[in-house]
Amino acid sequence: MTDCIFCKIAAKEIPAEIVLETDRTLAFRDTNPQAPTHVLVIPKEHHADAAALARADAGLADEVLKAAHTVAENEGVAVAGYRIVLNTGPAAGQTVFHVHAHMLGGRDLTWPPG
Repeated sequence: MTDCIFCKIAAKEIPAEIVLETDRTLAFRDTNPQAPTHVLVIPKEHHADAAALARADAGLADEVLKAAHTVAENEGVAVAGYRIVLNTGPAAGQTVFHVHAHMLGGRDLTWPPG
């Protein structure tokens, strides 16, 4: 997609603070963090939401989750705990329609989240 901000970040057309990159995923710091550690993990190829990611080729959703866990380990929040959030659709708070997992940690995360 030519107008997708996350596609542009994946293509390195827009700068981002990248913390992890694999062949098919990219992780970068959120510009509006909601926790001390707030990293977005995306597949490099465009899929609109978690439902589209689930229908993608086998293994891509797994790679996104593995990348999120690797980021949690690298950021030092894996032992204490972290949250992975995938908002799907406007009613769930999705504002960028390129699937992205929010990896949040570094503080106690309450439930329900809101």
